[in-house]
Amino acid sequence: MNTKVNLAGVTLKNPVMTASGTFGSGAEYAEFVDLNKLGAVVTKGVANVPWEGNPTPRIAETYGGMLNAVGLQNPGIDMFVARDIPFLTKYDTKIIVNVCGRTAEDYCEVVRRLAEQPVDMLEINISCPNVEAGGIAFGQNPKTVEAITKEVKKYAKQPIIMKLSPNVTDITEMARAAEAGGADAVSLINTITGMKIDIHRRTFALANKTGGLSGPAIHPVAVRMVYQTAQAVKIPIIGMGGIAAAEDALEMILAGATAVSVGTANFHNPLVTMEIVKGIRDYMEHYGVKDITELIGGVR
Repeated sequence: MNTKVNLAGVTLKNPVMTASGTFGSGAEYAEFVDLNKLGAVVTKGVANVPWEGNPTPRIAETYGGMLNAVGLQNPGIDMFVARDIPFLTKYDTKIIVNVCGRTAEDYCEVVRRLAEQPVDMLEINISCPNVEAGGIAFGQNPKTVEAITKEVKKYAKQPIIMKLSPNVTDITEMARAAEAGGADAVSLINTITGMKIDIHRRTFALANKTGGLSGPAIHPVAVRMVYQTAQAVKIPIIGMGGIAAAEDALEMILAGATAVSVGTANFHNPLVTMEIVKGIRDYMEHYGVKDITELIGGVR
């Protein structure tokens, strides 16, 4: 039984990876999860300088998920290279670094710094607010998506994954723009903008007022967007959004995803990625599927 998948020339032992921002850089989960059994570890976002993130409170539970306005807090590229990469290279798994920035130059600086590092792929988080465009996310304008992709590709030695925002009118327009800019793959969906109000305190649950909604509540939206994107582009897709069990991951794969990222579920079940890896194998055995690639895009 073959569970290997090819993601833009990088072979993963299975399609299960972690979603950025929900797994740190692996060390926090290593006592629960055998990182060697994961297809890839996707790190928390890394910027060119340390980011403090947003003021607290910045996390709130919601029906079927959570809101977060952490604001991509991270220690910056220097600390990441010195501490996190040496830790991850001890394991037999692929390393995908999530990159964030406030300007095109920020992204390119991090990508340039990572060019000679032992990492396998870079995931570019274009849901970051673009300070040069008045705070609108890079990923909400197709021309900007294509431009930032082209710019990053100039400096990248590893394959580039563009992480798409669902907070747009047409996700396929953004995916096509990323493909036109030279992206090697796309990942979707990032969180959906939401809000929660504390009726007893009569104030916002998050200091930021709005936050990113993740968890099972967004899963059907994510499956729909993965399916639409699979019909629109030829590059591989990493599906994410509310995956909490093998069934959810398999939905994404059948919709057209080559691999899947598990995020919010890690918070309440640190073993979830291992359960999903096993669940996919069990499914393949039950239905006599010899190669997982038979399932990719299995619904039309």
